[in-house]
Amino acid sequence: MKPFSSMTMKFANIWFVLVVILLCGKKHFSTRIGNFSHEAHVCPGCSRLTLKVEFTSTVVEHEYIVAFNGYFTAKARSKFISSALKSSDIENWRIVPRNNPASDYPSDFEVIEINEKQKDGVLTLEDHPNIKRVTPQRKVFRSLKYSDSDPMLHCNETRWTQKWQSSRPLRRASLSLGSGFWHATGRHSSRRLLRAIPRQVAQTLQADVLWQMGYTGAGVRVAVFDTGLSEKHPHFKNVKERTNWTNERTLDDGLGHGTFVAGVIASMRECQGFAPNAELHIFRVFTNNQVSYTSWFLDAFNYAILKKIDVLNLSIGGPDFMDHPFVDKVEYHAADFKYLNETASVHYVSGHRSICFLSQELPGGYGRVKPDIVTYGSGVRGSGMKGGCRSLSGTSVASPVVAGAVTLLVSTVQKREMVNPASMKQALIASARRLPGVNMFEQGHGKLDLLRAYQILNSYKPQASLSPSYIDLTECPYMWPYCSQPIYYGGMPTIVNVTILNGMGVTGRIIDKPDWQPYLPQNGDNIEVAFSYSPVLWPWSGYLAISISVAKKAASWEGIAQGHVMITVSSPAENKSKNGVEQTSTVKLPIKVKIIPTPPRSKRVLWDQYHNLRYPPGYFPRDNLRMKNDPLDWNGDHIHTNFRDVYQHLRSMGYFVEVLGSPFTCFDASQYGTLLMVDSEEEYFPEEITKLRRDVDNGLSLIVFSDWYNTSVMRKVKFYDENTRQWWMPDTGGANIPALNDLLSVWNMAFSDGLYEGDFTMASHEMNYASGCSIAKFPEDGIVIAQTFKDQGMHFLLFSLYCFWLLDSLLQYTSYGVMPPSLSHSENRQRPPSGEGCSLPERMEGNHLHRYSKVLEAHLGDPKPRSLPACPHLSWAKPQPLNETAPSNLWKHQKLLSIDLDKVALPSFRKNRPQVRPLSPGESGAWDIPGGIMPGRYNQDVGQTIPVFAFLGAMVVLAFFVVQINKVKSRPKRRKPRVKRPQLVQQVHPPKTPSV
Repeated sequence: MKPFSSMTMKFANIWFVLVVILLCGKKHFSTRIGNFSHEAHVCPGCSRLTLKVEFTSTVVEHEYIVAFNGYFTAKARSKFISSALKSSDIENWRIVPRNNPASDYPSDFEVIEINEKQKDGVLTLEDHPNIKRVTPQRKVFRSLKYSDSDPMLHCNETRWTQKWQSSRPLRRASLSLGSGFWHATGRHSSRRLLRAIPRQVAQTLQADVLWQMGYTGAGVRVAVFDTGLSEKHPHFKNVKERTNWTNERTLDDGLGHGTFVAGVIASMRECQGFAPNAELHIFRVFTNNQVSYTSWFLDAFNYAILKKIDVLNLSIGGPDFMDHPFVDKVEYHAADFKYLNETASVHYVSGHRSICFLSQELPGGYGRVKPDIVTYGSGVRGSGMKGGCRSLSGTSVASPVVAGAVTLLVSTVQKREMVNPASMKQALIASARRLPGVNMFEQGHGKLDLLRAYQILNSYKPQASLSPSYIDLTECPYMWPYCSQPIYYGGMPTIVNVTILNGMGVTGRIIDKPDWQPYLPQNGDNIEVAFSYSPVLWPWSGYLAISISVAKKAASWEGIAQGHVMITVSSPAENKSKNGVEQTSTVKLPIKVKIIPTPPRSKRVLWDQYHNLRYPPGYFPRDNLRMKNDPLDWNGDHIHTNFRDVYQHLRSMGYFVEVLGSPFTCFDASQYGTLLMVDSEEEYFPEEITKLRRDVDNGLSLIVFSDWYNTSVMRKVKFYDENTRQWWMPDTGGANIPALNDLLSVWNMAFSDGLYEGDFTMASHEMNYASGCSIAKFPEDGIVIAQTFKDQGMHFLLFSLYCFWLLDSLLQYTSYGVMPPSLSHSENRQRPPSGEGCSLPERMEGNHLHRYSKVLEAHLGDPKPRSLPACPHLSWAKPQPLNETAPSNLWKHQKLLSIDLDKVALPSFRKNRPQVRPLSPGESGAWDIPGGIMPGRYNQDVGQTIPVFAFLGAMVVLAFFVVQINKVKSRPKRRKPRVKRPQLVQQVHPPKTPSV
């Protein structure tokens, strides 16, 4: 494995990704919803719908986005383009007009239309000194599809799920070893509230506590990039501006998506949002047909900068991470916005105490910790298109939940200059509450805690910090899969990717380089550490990839080793009065690992990850062709994701599994007993084929799971995408069988182009073979097990990878040379096929595998192998040993500097705050309270507070009469003795100031 490249990690950690939400479930592109967490009545007459949000994008033919190195007037931009095209053969071109609110201001890009199909002429544009990049214009489609929902859904509740075609939607169970977790819902978690309307998410996250303190989002500018908002919507009073960036002549929301998002953030009535007094700026970037363009977003971004927007919500999701102009714009504007939240990078927690999980891209290290935090995204109530409330679930829900929470937090900070993307993210992750039983790739730092984040922000001092703040490879399940296997000498280095957050400024640098300081009393000198990092931090953040290995002297040692990495970050002084003195911040990253003696070769299994494609943007069909409703395979196969059960079984059987993220030429085969190759889609370098043949001759065993490859079937499983209006043809089969046959040909082995499936019994084990090929050729002295399928012909060596007993039998042979009787004496054993009369699969003509391959490069008519890349080389840091004891509790030890949450108390609530009045049925949206709706409980709670005040009032009146009666009885003229009730008089007295 190797760390991510700096560009990949930069894209993976654009500062706005504070909370990550992607849709989840047990099946691709569908969501299973459980019961809502609050007891509510089900309306038998209500509509029960599921709303699926799907994203696709396509390149607009002949249109290109020309990005400049700065902001220029329209005249200057035209002059630059004309000058750049003079030397080309392109004559028929024009600048596409853009009529929107940003047209009157300088811009950093232009859209041009070139009718000729001459790419060379387009590339000449980049030769101009003022032109930064030229990329195709992209058209984005977002479709909202309604369908019947789970019968357990509540009244007026809609489920919102999502899928897109340039990133993988993820449907799997937790990666963690355990499944238990979560979650206190706030101060009222002990109460089971019986009400017809579910509790509002802002109240669940305790936003009402900040409202009672007088914080409501006032003075914070929030931009919502979506489908617009009607002018007279009754839920919004403080809509500062509505702008249209589409080609339609309307500002109103014709779909309800933008209205709901805006309501979660800043609704002032009924389903009240987090920041009801925030200043709303509505950007209509999607048409009623759910169409948008990259250029619309770029113009809208530029205009948002001009308007000095503080918080920007992008509930758009989809494939924008592949759109370089979009990514560049987001990264650039990160230096100006206080906060930006985008759907495609948000994780959500559903309201019924369950969580959806994100499959991580693991081959190059294990990515950085994403999501950063988790929050609610299921059963959330927001504003309806024409008033009233609706309940939705999904990414378009949790994104505004976080944006609304951040807007509210910004309004609580007295020193606004302290608020920036890094400091906000630091506050959110430092205050998050960890969930039990869930690993860090699924929950990040834990559950959003609004009040603790408020405490941190109001005690914050500019500083740098790390995410995660420590590395403990012994802590399970939080640091799974790191913690699932100890490290040992000779093993593949363990790579942990850390985010550096710089709250001191938009730019910074790492002084000198990171230092590795092992603790001698904790055997830290048995660890070797190497670094790869971004010397310059911009905007607001950078990365640190740490490779951890075991020193040679510890090859036979077992125990715990600890140390820490020290990093000093420097940023320019923001205040000129400081005479240019830089701000510095030193952070410590504790490291703790479990070391064992190097296992014997027979126990070491190497998983080939290099030849599995990750995040495929093309059409890769599923392994199981029965799943016809969703033919695309979005999962990059990995031992720690979709093959997690296999990994855990191998570990339980005493095997040590390592992942190979580089070519075959980069590992020492003498260290491993078996190489596992599962569903490989990639081609092979000629040098790899030669090297692997030599390794097998020297004792390395090879287990191959072949899957299927049939050109006729691949042509049949093509499909027409209505959004992109294109036919999608597979770029490979379930695996790249032609490439595997080239690899195995030296041993007289080959797989056929047949395609089989069915159930069978083997050695008294019932098994299923979903979709796969057969063995066409095998050595005469080999053992072949055959099975006959009904109407499917013969199929050799049939088994599923999840048949653990068979995998154990194969490993028993490859690791120890012992052939189990269940295989050697199987009644289904047959003579190995010679290959005569059996057709072998051929590569499909016109496939585009070279677009995604690490091995192939495009060549005229025939893709050719690239040059073999160099193997990863690590430069181990020189240790600086410390003769001191390591901290005992790493996760509690690491806190933001100068902040102790135990000593930061919430201020007392403000008295005499205005109270919200509920809307009566049929009442207009007129504002009857000076200053608009004020903090307090939601309207459905007001009815519960009225009896409380009535009771208190009655007690005051009763106390008054008791006192008067006692006075009358105490007069001397009365004959009867006075009856005193001092205890009652002391207990019943009017309260000082009633409050909620």
